[in-house]
This record gives sequence, structure tokens and C-alpha cells, in this order.
Amino acid sequence: MKRDCISILDFSVQELEDLLVRAQTLKEMRRRGHPHPYLAGRSLAMIFEKSSTRTRISFEVGMADLGGTALFLNAHDMQIGRGEEIRDTSRVASRYVSCVMIRAYRHLTIEDFARYSSIPVINGLSDLEHPCQILADIMTVKERFGSTRGLRMAWIGDGDNVCNSLILSTALTGMEITVASPRGYEPSDGVLERALSAGGKVRLVKDPGEAVKDAHVVVTDTWVSMGEERERDARLKAFQGYTVDSSLMRKAAPEAIFLHCLPAHRGQEVTDEVIEGAQSAVFDEAENRLHAQKALLVFLMGEGK
Repeated sequence: MKRDCISILDFSVQELEDLLVRAQTLKEMRRRGHPHPYLAGRSLAMIFEKSSTRTRISFEVGMADLGGTALFLNAHDMQIGRGEEIRDTSRVASRYVSCVMIRAYRHLTIEDFARYSSIPVINGLSDLEHPCQILADIMTVKERFGSTRGLRMAWIGDGDNVCNSLILSTALTGMEITVASPRGYEPSDGVLERALSAGGKVRLVKDPGEAVKDAHVVVTDTWVSMGEERERDARLKAFQGYTVDSSLMRKAAPEAIFLHCLPAHRGQEVTDEVIEGAQSAVFDEAENRLHAQKALLVFLMGEGK
């Protein structure tokens, strides 16, 4: 039976733990230069409605490391850009490739694709979730702290797709998250309900200082995502006071780390001194996209099959 990665909650606690152990093993194998062509003869179709740096590079290089092939497909160059139905594209792709990764504007697009696909489908980003990013985030936290159990995470800013997936992930990791967002930009009620019903620990506040108090992990994201440019002025105004700067980081635990999925807008959601500072794990986090996604690809396609 095929498996998809549409939401971070598509994994069990044990599956997530096993995936992260494999990611660490693959990271060490790459560092030592040990070949690991576990997906030789396999192919990954990468469909991009939204542009990307980390997602494209990490999946493309990851498949090469694993001995497979990755195909970059711009949605505007495909027939879905001219009105072909998702279900038709999905069923055709299932005859050609071994797995599909989609980076889409609408979460429904990915769900529809997966519904008609007979091969694994990966959510490379949607307006609702970003599970691949969260795999890398959890991996980075485990590297720094040894375990995620009992850690306190603070999210500062927009209750966006990355925030949603982090909230949901608390049901798997044993972390608790406090989200500080201005009015009107909080995470959706539906995501909160899903997280709490799955055993997650979530708290919503308005004050960034309250959110980061004694936090082990401080996370933020851009205030204006792709597709939100028309709201730029309103968003910049709403998020004044939500910049992660040195004074805010001093309220976190002494051993706290800072995460950001990138791209970062320095001087808006985070200051240069924080993202370049000693507590920043941003570039380890970015690197771990590669290792976590390689583990995910092997998990979904099956080593040596």
C-alpha cells in the first residue's frame, strides 16, 4: 500500500523517530563519502507552482545521492497550466515516475493529486502545511538537544503553513509550542483542534516576550509569503513589534537556538545579529532539509525495491 507525506501527522511517533535516525545515518554517510544508491533506477517528479531554492536543490541533490533521477517540472510548462485536470495528470505521472513532490499554492491541489495517484506523493509546501521543513526542524532540534521531549518552542509571527506543521508536530515530538501572533494572523482553529485531539501541546498569546520566556527553540518566518504581496503594507504594519532581536532572545533559555525556514528578510521578522549570531541554527536547519528528505524518499519508495 502506497504512503504519502501530505501532513506531518501522516507519520506515527515511531515512524518519525525511525525516519530521523535514518536521516542522521545518511548525513554521516554523505559526510564520509560513502555511496548510498538506495533508490537506483527510481525517479522523482518535482512539480513547482511556487518558486523555491531549498526545496528544489535538496530534493534534486538528494535523489542524485540516492542513485535516482529528479525531474524539475514547472507547472506553467505542463498541461495542468493550461487546464488539464489534476486527476488526469496524477494518473499519467503514476505510469512514468516512482514518486511525485508538489509545491503548490493550494493544499487541495496536493490532496487531489494524491487521491488519484498510485505512487507516493510528497507535500513540498502548500498554503496549509510544510511537513518537509518540519522534518528538518525536528532533526536540527534533536541534534542540538539530544531529544525533543519536554522542550519548549516559541513561534513569533504569522500563523502560517510552517507554524501549522510545527503545531501539529508537537503531537509526535513531545514538545510544547507557544505561538505569538497579532490579531487576525493566528493559526487556524482547525489546525489547533487537530493538534490538540492528537495530543499536541499548544498555547496562543499576543506578546512575543511571553512566548519566548524560557523557550529552548525560537522560530519565525517571513511576514509576507509568496502570493501575499498585495497585503504587504498591511502585514508589515500588523507585525510591528514581532521582530526577533537580541533583546527578545535574551528572554529565552540560555541554551536556546533560533530557527528560520528561509528566505529571511533581515530587519523585518529577524535582525541580522540574531540570524548571524551564536544561537542561530538556521544553516544547519537548511542543510538538514537534504538529509531528512532523503530519509523520507527512502521511507516512501522503499530501500532496494
